[in-house]
Amino acid sequence: MRRRDFCLGLVAMPALARSAMAQEVSSITLISQHGLPYLPLMLMEEHKLIETHAEKLGVPGLKTDYRTLGGTQSLVDALIAGTMHFGITGVPGLATLWDKTAGTQNEVRALCAAQAMPFILTCNRPDVKSIKDFREGDKIAVPGIKNSNQAICLQMAAAKEWGQAQYARLDPFTITLPHPDAAIAIMAKSTEVTGHYGVAPFQNYELAAPGVHAVLKSYDTLGGQTTNGVVLMAKKFRDANPKVTSAAYAAFAEASDIINKDPRHSAEVYIRMTNEKRSGVDEMSKMISDPDNAWTTTPQNAMRYVEFMHKVGTMKKLPGDWKDMFMPEVHGLAGS
Repeated sequence: MRRRDFCLGLVAMPALARSAMAQEVSSITLISQHGLPYLPLMLMEEHKLIETHAEKLGVPGLKTDYRTLGGTQSLVDALIAGTMHFGITGVPGLATLWDKTAGTQNEVRALCAAQAMPFILTCNRPDVKSIKDFREGDKIAVPGIKNSNQAICLQMAAAKEWGQAQYARLDPFTITLPHPDAAIAIMAKSTEVTGHYGVAPFQNYELAAPGVHAVLKSYDTLGGQTTNGVVLMAKKFRDANPKVTSAAYAAFAEASDIINKDPRHSAEVYIRMTNEKRSGVDEMSKMISDPDNAWTTTPQNAMRYVEFMHKVGTMKKLPGDWKDMFMPEVHGLAGS
C-alpha cells in the first residue's frame, strides 16, 4: 500500500506543479491621478475590460480595484509597497524607477503608453510672459517635484533658456499639489501659487478664467507630440502573472480604441466618474478629440526625457532604446 501510494503521489506531482505554476492573482489594484490623461482607466473600469479579457485568457473572476491618488510620489510609493499592480505616471517617474531597479528582482518597467497629451504652464500674474519672469515668492505647482513630467519638462525649458548647467534653476519655485487643488489656487489668486504646470481639463478651466494665461506648452519644449502617461508595473508581477498582464494590455488597447471611436461616450464616462461640474459632454468631447492628443499604447518621444535626465545626471543608466524600459507586449510597436 505504501508503494502504491508513493507511485500515485509521483503521478500526481506533475499535475500539482502545473496547477501551482498556472495560478495567477485573483485581484489587482490599478491607480491613477487626477485629470483627463487617466481616461483609459475609467473606460476600463466602466466596461470591465480587464475582467473580460482575463476570462478569455483562462482567468475567470478576476477582481479589479481602481483608485485615485493625488500625485506622482504617492503612486510610486504604492508600487514600491506592493499595494499597486498597475498605475499611470509620467515617463520621468518610469525612468527614475527603472534606473534604480533594472537588473534586480524588483525591476520596474512600463507595460505600455497610456496616451500622448500636452500640458500647459499657466500663470495668474500678467507680467509673467515667459519662464524668465518668475521671481522670488512665486510658486509653480506640479504633481511631483523633480520626478513628474511637468517638473522635468520645466528643467528642460530652463536648460534651453539659461544653458545646461542651469537646468535646475526653477526647481526652488516648484511645489507638489494635486491638479484640482492647483487649479483652484490659480483661479482664486489667493495663495502663493502663481503658476501651474497641469493637464486637461484643469489647464483648460484655468485659461478660461479672468487674468490667467499660458506661459509655456510642453510640446514646444519636447519638440512635438510626446507620451504623457505610461503604465508602471513590476517585472516580477508580469513574470508570475502573464495572463493577467496580457489582459491588462488588451484592456488598455481596447480603451484607446473606444476613446478614438467614440469621444462623446468617453466624455460621458469621464464626467460621471469624476463628478465633473464645469464641463458638459460637448466641451469634454472637444478636449478628448484635441488633435494634440494621441490615445494609443505606443510610446512616443519617451527617450527625449530619458536622454535629458541622463545628461544632467539625475539618471545613471542610459537604456539602449525605449524597449529596455517597456514590457515585451509593446516591443512590436513603432515606439520612440
